[in-house]
Amino acid sequence: MIIAENLRKEFKAKKGEIIQAVKGVSFHVRRGEIFGFLGPNGAGKTTTINMLCTLLRPTSGRALLNGYDVTEQPHSVRRSIGLVFQDPSLDERLTAWENLEFHGMIYGMTRLHRRREIDKILSMVELDKRKDDLVKTFSGGMRRRLEIARGLLHNPEILFLDEPTLGLDPQTRSHIWGYLHQLRKENHITIFLTTHYMDEAENSDSIAIIDHGEIVALGTPEGLKEKVGGDIIYLKAADNKKAAEFVKRTYGYDVKNGGDGISFEVEHGEEFLPSFIKNTDFEIHSVGVRRPTLEDVFLKLTGHAIREESVDFMESIRAHVRVKRRG
Repeated sequence: MIIAENLRKEFKAKKGEIIQAVKGVSFHVRRGEIFGFLGPNGAGKTTTINMLCTLLRPTSGRALLNGYDVTEQPHSVRRSIGLVFQDPSLDERLTAWENLEFHGMIYGMTRLHRRREIDKILSMVELDKRKDDLVKTFSGGMRRRLEIARGLLHNPEILFLDEPTLGLDPQTRSHIWGYLHQLRKENHITIFLTTHYMDEAENSDSIAIIDHGEIVALGTPEGLKEKVGGDIIYLKAADNKKAAEFVKRTYGYDVKNGGDGISFEVEHGEEFLPSFIKNTDFEIHSVGVRRPTLEDVFLKLTGHAIREESVDFMESIRAHVRVKRRG
């Protein structure tokens, strides 16, 4: 459903400086799968999704969606996709029904068709009882559900979700993913997800990890976790420096500092732990073992944890995209 080949995007910054937001990414997305685009804010996720959705023209490279070229056939691409933006885009002065009605009219849906679909989609996201209420009275979670409903109204082949649960509480995030899994099961829709929430990325069939505009890993969640290797031992000691030195000296493991403790990777952590505790020459406050997570994968592949975006850089990109939308 999606083919990206060496997709690249450059922006002109202040004083003529060229910023490479996306540096030649390539990936394929199969029909009916959930594809996760995982990375920190500012990594190039939103820029990539904007190129795929025809909101930004690639500097170079090629992308096909549902068989249509994003540069040569943008109108066909737009009819094949639904898009939930990272930034809110509903009209708060309209009701839920009116927002969807307007969207359906823009996509050329007949009156009978769009009203039948509006009823169905509002029921699915549990907003049918609030259809005549102004959007400005909705909570953040309700607005997000309505935006997802709007993206689905014209029955797209591919649904793009750009940070779909950003800023929402865990319970609301869980509910939204319940709707998305139901949608995928019933309609066999392809979902392209961008996120920097590691647990949210676990919903994906395949994941591309992007950092500084480049894809550093591509595979299934479990396959990527295998790149980390063994289990993760997390340890808090009275003297973490002494504990780290003991682990390096005795076992030769690489030790990472994090929070108020240290961590290191071992094979068969549950078997390793009893003898390790018995042999230590320092005071242990707490110790635990866990399987690798996508956070561990990201840390190992990039050398750093999820970071905050560069506000000036990202704002310049978003401002550029807003101008393109209005144009």
